[in-house]
Amino acid sequence: GFSSYNGGGMNGTSTMMDFLEEPLPGVGTYEDFNTIDWVREKSRDRDRHREITNRSKESTWALLHSVSDAFSGWLLMLLIGLLAGSLAGLIDISAHWMTDLKEGVCLAGFWFNHEHCCWKSNTTFTDRDKCPEWKSWSQLILGHGEGAFAYILNYFMYVIWALMFSLLAVLLVKGFAPYACGSGIPEIKTILSGFIIRGYLGKWTLVIKTITLVLAVSSGLSLGKEGPLVHVACCCGNILCHLFTKYRKNEAKRREVLSAAAAAGVSVAFGAPIGGVLFSLEEVSYYFPLKTLWRSFFAALVAAFTLRSINPFGNSRLVLFYVEFHMPWHLLELVPFILLGIFGGLWGAFFIRSNIAWCRRRKTTRLGKYPVLEVFVVTAITAILAFPNEYTRMSTSELISELFNDCGILDSSQLCEYVNDFNSTKGDDLPDRAAGPGVYTAMWQLALALIMKVFITIFTFGMKVPSGLFIPSMAVGAIAGRLLGVAVEQLAFYHHDWAIFSGWCSQGADCITPGLYAMVGAAACLGGVTRMTVSLVVIMFELTGGLEYIVPLMAAAMTSKWVADAIGREGIYDAHIRLNGYPFLEAKEEFSHKTRAMDVMRPRKNDPPLTVITQDSMTVEDVETIVTKTTYSGYPVVVSRASQRLVGFVLRRDLIISIENARKKQDGIVSTSVICFTDYCPPLPPSSPSVLKLRSILDLSPFTVTDETPMEIVVDIFRKLGLRQCLVTHNGKLLGIITKKDVLKHIAQMANQDPDSILFN
Repeated sequence: GFSSYNGGGMNGTSTMMDFLEEPLPGVGTYEDFNTIDWVREKSRDRDRHREITNRSKESTWALLHSVSDAFSGWLLMLLIGLLAGSLAGLIDISAHWMTDLKEGVCLAGFWFNHEHCCWKSNTTFTDRDKCPEWKSWSQLILGHGEGAFAYILNYFMYVIWALMFSLLAVLLVKGFAPYACGSGIPEIKTILSGFIIRGYLGKWTLVIKTITLVLAVSSGLSLGKEGPLVHVACCCGNILCHLFTKYRKNEAKRREVLSAAAAAGVSVAFGAPIGGVLFSLEEVSYYFPLKTLWRSFFAALVAAFTLRSINPFGNSRLVLFYVEFHMPWHLLELVPFILLGIFGGLWGAFFIRSNIAWCRRRKTTRLGKYPVLEVFVVTAITAILAFPNEYTRMSTSELISELFNDCGILDSSQLCEYVNDFNSTKGDDLPDRAAGPGVYTAMWQLALALIMKVFITIFTFGMKVPSGLFIPSMAVGAIAGRLLGVAVEQLAFYHHDWAIFSGWCSQGADCITPGLYAMVGAAACLGGVTRMTVSLVVIMFELTGGLEYIVPLMAAAMTSKWVADAIGREGIYDAHIRLNGYPFLEAKEEFSHKTRAMDVMRPRKNDPPLTVITQDSMTVEDVETIVTKTTYSGYPVVVSRASQRLVGFVLRRDLIISIENARKKQDGIVSTSVICFTDYCPPLPPSSPSVLKLRSILDLSPFTVTDETPMEIVVDIFRKLGLRQCLVTHNGKLLGIITKKDVLKHIAQMANQDPDSILFN
């Protein structure tokens, strides 16, 4: 609160009066595009918790309040899981229906997708996709589906629907919620590190992202819904935080909730609760205490089961791509698995460099001014190239599922058209066989699909529509893996007498599983792009249900990470963080340069002196002048300009709010009023105006280092404590200040990067 010092009383004695008991609204909050003070937020929460605990001993009501406060975290996780799972189910059902709408419509009910439409059909298993209830657009308009004109009409309708969906998506994003575009993970990673981006996790962003994600996925663009689902879940977490005071009023506590929400997002994206928690821990979270781990797992489980109850028939099991391989892998197969890891690392490095170059070009040229035109052109090219090839025409999730599939007796896919020899068939196990014409056709189509996916994804990721990268990356790897798997399978079939095959792959044996190669390739490419390791393997295990294939997955994931790291250290999300200039301090990177705090602090040599506020000798007008003429987030408070002895640190926002409020509500506060940051203000002449006492907004324990402190330690302090700024002293005297932005600029300079790329505080 404020206190007023009035020296103009009748008897000349000073009178102190409390102005406000409660803190002012807005004091202790942060401006947009600023970093939170983790130390202050954690200290506040400890004080709040201590007060509730002490009061709980006083009455039954206070005890109940203490219990409800402790339980509120779990209740919030339940609500996040329910809301995130419900929205994911809605997105999943809608995207399936609208994707199929590009090819035809169900006569039994236009709201049925192709699969649901044919459930009650009496068609045979092999013709299950050709039921009479489902009509292609040519059958509906022309009355038949055969011939060149029917093909052209279907082609035309496919392209038109794709353009309609994508244009509607980009127009909604541009008009109502610009933050709804992209993946969202780079921004969420930055927000979880303590950065404020107002509106990024707001109501409008959630509504528009949910609608446009369905439209973008349905348009057939080379993108996935998995990354954006993390953004959707975090929006749910942020909005629901407002129901609980301790999360609404504390930015650090809110980020614990957002970490759990991110885990729930991955859980509904892949049906992988454990992988979701590990993804949040490994990839996006900055502060992840043990209680957040368990709460994250609870939220992820609730979200996964909510999705399953809303969309029970989305997949046949509780996993996205269930696989059932009949033969174990052999040790010698680690060689092709590692080759897939190398391919994944090379693809990841190539994609990151190409995509960042394209996004930078988009930002620095006129191209960025026409997002609608860009989406129109990319969608048109994608749809025109995709339709003739059945592996690019189908949804990417369907493609991956087909590539992961192990061919059985009843499979009618081209990928399973081998020269049949059932003499040695045992149950569902089929021996390695010679590839038939269908397999060779599929290989050519898949090779063309691979080339298209590799290049079109570069231009798609980063457009002004919701766009995830998980599924397109997995598709590239799955195609490469299936191609390699079939090649190794045919090599083993025709050359089973070679030394490398003779011991374990005899003629007529079922020893090579191309679907496993597709699965390993998918993990390798996803790892190469994101640089995930442990969380990736666990997600892939939960995704497919293939526990016995953890070693091949781990070998491919680690190889892809090593290869990609050798070419460039950053994953795609870190690269986009740097491209956007966000102040994210990567906790995994080492700082090994021998510089000192005095080399980085401001002011530098030949700079103007550091802007400071004195503890009891500046007027309201003096402080307002400083605030108006500078843009700093806060100011050191010293005893006097002559001594430069440090007293504390005050935030700009708190100063502005406190002074404005005092001018309106406190009698006697004028421009010439002295501002005092101490408990006892020096006596003033009787005719002086009231003193404005701002001791309550002063941080008396700002973090300080000496000018000789190695920057290696300073960087570590900023990472571990999540500091906004650190003051530099020499023998107790204030010399300068180091902000998070200064640290990031110094790291960029030491890495021979452009330090001016760091845009925010």
